[in-house]
Amino acid sequence: QVQLVESGGGLVQPGGSLRLSCAASGFTLSLYTMSWFRQAPGKEREWVAQMNPGSSKYYADSVKGRFTISRDNSKNMVYLQMNYLQPEDTAVYFCHAPARGYWGQGTQVTVSS
Repeated sequence: QVQLVESGGGLVQPGGSLRLSCAASGFTLSLYTMSWFRQAPGKEREWVAQMNPGSSKYYADSVKGRFTISRDNSKNMVYLQMNYLQPEDTAVYFCHAPARGYWGQGTQVTVSS
């Protein structure tokens, strides 16, 4: 059974950090481009970052320099390290395997003082 399960969300103050995790089962994520998306209340889902099988990384301008996507092939997991979080980063964050059409259920990130 194919699953993507995100974890690591929570409430953090502005300027703080969180690391999101996405555990994959049923397929080998190192063979695929893996992406992170987010969706804020009342807004469309937006792309945040992606990592290709060759380990090339790409980021939305809004998070470049603050977020880092990474992968642990031995654990079949992908991560999103988020630093210098701001209130506008508040959203549900989703893990996505575009080529397979898989989405996780999302994890809530709230940045507030």
